[in-house]
Amino acid sequence: MKKKLFSLFILTIFSVLNFSCVSEIDPLSGQRVYTLLSTQQEIQIGHKVVPSAINESDGLYPDREIQRYIRDIGMSIAAITPRRIDYQFYVVNSSEVNAFALPGGPVFITRGILLKINKESELAGVIAHELGHINARHHAKFLEKSFGMNILLNILGVALHNSSYSSAIMSLAQVSTGLLQLKFSREQENEADALGVRFSYQAGYDPEGLLGMFQTFKTMERTGTVEWLSTHPLPDTRINNVQKMISTQYPDSYRFKQDSERFHKIQEILNTTKESYDYVEKAKKYIKTRNYYDALNLLDKAVQVYGSNMAYTYRALVNLYLKKYPEAIQDAQKAIDLDNLYFKPMFIKGLALLQMRQWHESINILERAKSLISDSPDLYYYLGIDYQSIGDRSKAIENLSNALNLTDGKRGWEADAQRRLRQLRGY
Repeated sequence: MKKKLFSLFILTIFSVLNFSCVSEIDPLSGQRVYTLLSTQQEIQIGHKVVPSAINESDGLYPDREIQRYIRDIGMSIAAITPRRIDYQFYVVNSSEVNAFALPGGPVFITRGILLKINKESELAGVIAHELGHINARHHAKFLEKSFGMNILLNILGVALHNSSYSSAIMSLAQVSTGLLQLKFSREQENEADALGVRFSYQAGYDPEGLLGMFQTFKTMERTGTVEWLSTHPLPDTRINNVQKMISTQYPDSYRFKQDSERFHKIQEILNTTKESYDYVEKAKKYIKTRNYYDALNLLDKAVQVYGSNMAYTYRALVNLYLKKYPEAIQDAQKAIDLDNLYFKPMFIKGLALLQMRQWHESINILERAKSLISDSPDLYYYLGIDYQSIGDRSKAIENLSNALNLTDGKRGWEADAQRRLRQLRGY
């Protein structure tokens, strides 16, 4: 009897392992490992969070030459990494000095950090470091440690089927926030440093570039905030470790590539548009204090200097607040034409159309926005109003319910959403 019970216990354990774990070969060690997320699932989750990362960073930088350059550098380094996955590289509008990655391959470089980099090998070092995190599966390990299998399966449901179930959407909101605010451990940073140095060297770049970037960060830290340091802690021991690693393992690295004319051409382009972005940053401060006409004046100047998707989006937002709905729609559409992965202008356009009682047009653009980011409570609230306005009761109930499930209770529309739901349900 005991033997039968023991056999049943072993069978149950193996059944659980087979259900929840995936067996794969770790490309870094060559060893077989068991993980909750397969490589394909990791890629699917990472790609689902890409639009949120773009939106948080004020959109993609709208210059194809710069996007192509970063993609070329990134792919040249990714080509020598052990993991064969769907790497993607994006330059985003954010003025923060930052670079970050998502599980499964996406890497983001901010406009702000590109303006602080001095030469191409430093850029290569930053990208190689982020590829180190991806190759070591640091993001995936965070997901596996922080979220249960049920939540991860919910996320995959959203990623694969665009699920409208509120539990799945709430799971996505949790995971998206966690990934975009992820802080790495000291051990993970050391591992990413070692891999970054190795990848830079193998791709033909002087790995001293990463050290140069560290020194820039340290100098900036004395006078201001460096966003990269908030998620990638940089104690002096890290810098010393990298110096020792380069001197002992890569002593001939000084002969490798350090700079290029193309890099400085890219920086020239960025510098010619900087004035426009500075106007937008100042305008954002006025928007926070509701000084909309002062903000609008600055945004007009920004558009005159360089009509970026970011400038058009914030001018659309100000026009929305000023109830200039046709102008808001026009500016939002210009931003969308420049960047069809940017959620914010789609949302603004949808709200302006709703205010003009163009319900069907509002639904079309808000549903398109939802296909990018499906965990915004505000989006569900306004979609609920749209569907109620055209008489689609079931869709109105679904969207208003999702809005209330997702809200933090501080949006200001919660009471109206509850009133509308009572009305729609007939009590």
